[in-house]
Amino acid sequence: MVDLFAGPGGLDVAAHWLGVSVTGIEWDENACATRRAAGLETVQGDVRNHNPDEFPHATILAGGPPCQTYTVAGAGAGRKALDKVLSFIDRMVGGDDITTELAALDDERTGLVLQPLRWALEAHRAGKPYKTIVLEQVPAVLPVWEAMARGLESLGYKTATGILNAEEYGVPQTRRRAIMIANLELVPELPAPTHHRFRRKELIVSTDRPSLLPTRSIGETLNRAEPFVLVSNYGTGGDPKARGRRTSKEPAFTVTGKVSRNRLYSDEGELDRLTLSEAGQLQTFPADYPWAGKDVSQQIGNAIPPRLAVHVLAAALGRVLPDDFLDTMTRSRWSSPVETVPTARNTEGIPQLV
Repeated sequence: MVDLFAGPGGLDVAAHWLGVSVTGIEWDENACATRRAAGLETVQGDVRNHNPDEFPHATILAGGPPCQTYTVAGAGAGRKALDKVLSFIDRMVGGDDITTELAALDDERTGLVLQPLRWALEAHRAGKPYKTIVLEQVPAVLPVWEAMARGLESLGYKTATGILNAEEYGVPQTRRRAIMIANLELVPELPAPTHHRFRRKELIVSTDRPSLLPTRSIGETLNRAEPFVLVSNYGTGGDPKARGRRTSKEPAFTVTGKVSRNRLYSDEGELDRLTLSEAGQLQTFPADYPWAGKDVSQQIGNAIPPRLAVHVLAAALGRVLPDDFLDTMTRSRWSSPVETVPTARNTEGIPQLV
C-alpha cells in the first residue's frame, strides 16, 4: 500500500494491524520523525513530486489530504472553491492537465485533495491500476469524494462513500470523517458500526441492532481515577463556559491539534493535563506509540484514528474483523513493521509493497 499525506501514521498503523505492508509519503519533518521512530517505511517529500511508477508493486492507494481549507475551523478557501474543484475532477478523468489552474487557486492546499485522483488515473493509464483505493477527509469534502467516485466508476471501479462517526467504531471521541472506498474486484460497502452512537450526552441506541457495544468512554481509555471532566477547545454555540465539556463516562470531543490545551478536573480540583501518550490513546494509537519531533499535539490531532482506519481499510479489502481483534491490537505494545516484517526491495531500491 502507498499512503499519500501519511502524517504520523494513522492509516499505516491500521495497515500494520492487518498485515499489509505500506510506504507513506509525507513532507512534514515532525511527522516524519514520528514515523521513523515508529519504524514506518517513509518517503519524505511532496506528494505532487512523486508518481505511481515509483511504487510499482503497490495495489492499494490510500490518502488523507490536508483539511485546513475545508474544515469549519479554517478560513474556508476549499469550501468556497468547491464548484471549481468538482469541475476539475471531470476534466482530469477526461484527460485534461489542470496543473496550472491548481497552482492559481487562492490556497494551493485546496488542490491537494485531487492528488489521489491523479495517482489513480496515472496508474490506470499505465495499465497498472490500483485494486483498492481508500480516502478520508473532513465531512465538507464528501461532495469531492462523491464526484471522484463517479469518475472512478467510469474506469470500472465499484465505490462507496459516506460520513462515518468515529465513536461508532470504538474510538473514544465524537469525530466525523468523509470516506470513499473503491475496489476493482468487489462491490465495497462502508463498514458497519460496532458501537452505539453518541450525541449531546445521549446514547443513540439502535433498537434494531442490539448487539452493538456501548460507546467507548474517556475513562475506560485513560488510566486515571474516575470521575473527572475533560474540557477541550472544541464546540460552538451556547454558554462558552459549557463548551467542550465531557465527563469520563462519555467519549471526548474531536481531538484537535490543540489537544495539549485540554484541561481535566475532578471534585478535588484541576488534574494534570493529558500526556502525549494519553492524547494518542484518545485517537486509538497504542499507548507506547513513539511520538517524536516537534508539534506532537498537532500531529496527533491531524491523524486519522487507527481504529477507524482499520475498519475502513478492512471493508475496502472485503475483510471481516474478528470480534476481539481491535481490542487486542490497541492494547498491545507497538512493534515496528520494519523490525518485524522487513520490506523487500528490488534492484533499484524501491519498496516491494502489497
